[in-house]
Amino acid sequence: MILRVHLLAASAIAAILSACTTTGGDSAPAVETPAAPVASQADASAALHALFKQSDEDSLRRNPLNALFRGDMRYADQLGDMISDAYYDAERAAGEKDLAALGRIDRAVLSATDQLAYDIFKWQTQLGLRALSPELLSLSVVRPIDHFSGIHTFYPDLASGQSAAPFKTVKDYRDSISRHHRYAQIIDASIARFREGLAAGVVQPKLVVRNVIDQLDLQLKQGVEGSTFYAPLKAFPAEVPAADQAQLRAETAAVIRDEIRPAYQRLRDFLAKEYLPAARENVGLVNMKGGSKLYAFLIEQNTTLPLSADNVHNLGLSEVARIQREMEAVKTQVGFKGDLPAFFEFLRTDARFRPASKDALRDEYYAIGKRVNARVGQIFSTLPKTGLEIRPVPDYREKTDAGGSYMSGAPDGSRPGVFYYNTYDLPSRSTWGQETLYLHEGAPGHHFQISLAQENAELPNFMRFGGNTAYVEGWALYAETLWDELGMETDPYQRFGGLNDEMLRAMRLVVDSGIHAKGWTRDQAIKYMLDNSSMSRTDATSEVERYIAMPGQALAYKVGQLKILELRARAEQALGSRFDLKGFHEQVLMTGALPMQILEQKIDRWIASRRG
Repeated sequence: MILRVHLLAASAIAAILSACTTTGGDSAPAVETPAAPVASQADASAALHALFKQSDEDSLRRNPLNALFRGDMRYADQLGDMISDAYYDAERAAGEKDLAALGRIDRAVLSATDQLAYDIFKWQTQLGLRALSPELLSLSVVRPIDHFSGIHTFYPDLASGQSAAPFKTVKDYRDSISRHHRYAQIIDASIARFREGLAAGVVQPKLVVRNVIDQLDLQLKQGVEGSTFYAPLKAFPAEVPAADQAQLRAETAAVIRDEIRPAYQRLRDFLAKEYLPAARENVGLVNMKGGSKLYAFLIEQNTTLPLSADNVHNLGLSEVARIQREMEAVKTQVGFKGDLPAFFEFLRTDARFRPASKDALRDEYYAIGKRVNARVGQIFSTLPKTGLEIRPVPDYREKTDAGGSYMSGAPDGSRPGVFYYNTYDLPSRSTWGQETLYLHEGAPGHHFQISLAQENAELPNFMRFGGNTAYVEGWALYAETLWDELGMETDPYQRFGGLNDEMLRAMRLVVDSGIHAKGWTRDQAIKYMLDNSSMSRTDATSEVERYIAMPGQALAYKVGQLKILELRARAEQALGSRFDLKGFHEQVLMTGALPMQILEQKIDRWIASRRG
């Protein structure tokens, strides 16, 4: 499962930058900052929030897609730069200016809330500058596309009429055409970056390249009017006059035919003929020039904690052993005769656990959502205003997509959040995994965390819309542990589904670090996952190929979850009868996605205040 964040995931560097406050393209005006330290609390607070506002405005100007996903249409005709040296130079300069401005504000005189914002802003900006250092950037920018986070899968979603880009007016359609022109240019620029990687000896694995070629082939087979880019032209809203429709169809078809498809073909041919022969046979970063340094950074960036690859690997092994013991208990409860691997095979293959149809899979998710909605108000004091829709993964990406994912809604609630479930290879989908998947991707997982932050207009925008993977995914995995309070997993097979998903996150610690630090092969990693869970081979393969494409990202889930559970246990022990689960959730959720160390400090302060 993975969150489909509203920030553009166009490359490996985009994944690194997703935790930063400054992302985007064109250069921007300098931030106005005080000339000397600000002494009073009121003045310091005003300066701090002015910095936050200016930094955010400048970032949106450089990164127009972030504005679009917020429902801010000022730059809707722009796609941004996102790939040139000038782009990265502008990002680096913006981060340095922001840190300098922050350093002129006296943190000591700020309120506790402002100090929290100060600390997060500083942490994120410093991390972003590290990602933009020449040493790390040179290892990422030359690998601009992979099969899990490439712009070639992100942008078709955006252009489909089913995402953040609206198609309600003539201007909306013309904005889309303008973005299409730029998209074709970025595809060609990606080829140039790949060539730089060839020259430097920093390349993707062959597995990743073959998967990208398959994705491009699928899109090329769509033709012009059958393409995802043409979909919004098939049913115009009433606001678009009939006199404009024919022209919009003609212009859109022309840019698809004359620019996007030729760019796709150039990228596809380059990858197949020039790049693939030089790509890596081995799949881990440990086998890539400079890869070990990059992986060490990615561990810290994704977990927000100073962990080594060995720390992560050993934690994973410990968690796998613990969860296996709980799985044994479920096996005994249902009266299965045989060992745990035999139980896995039973759950993996028995027809009773297979969805009857795609519609049946969908209908059960609808039913789960209704049951959660009936109970969730008992443990949360604030519920999102943004709606939640349930949709299947689009067919052009379902083969390589996760079993479930989430796309955030608009901050004003005008566009719902979306929980995507995957119907590819339907016989491989297991009904016993549905409840925990919904808790993670939908409510109270990603949908609650992201929507509540976005809807809180009192937060600075970088806290409303930014974040880090350990918190975002850690919260979603923590949400799975609320099954008892929410009346889920009363069937022992659904409880096993919860354990199976927890096992997935524990195995990720072992497998991700195994691949990228210890030289594990793809097949070795798949076998480990099949041996220690009831995952289907289809799901295990998709998961392993995801870790190969996105090193370190999958580590965040279990590390973040364990930290939140640790903080809850600490609060329960310290407060006893004064502990309030609604209050704890309020403290965790209502200030956006915090780095784990900063979240820990906040909860410790809350415990102290409740004791007093």
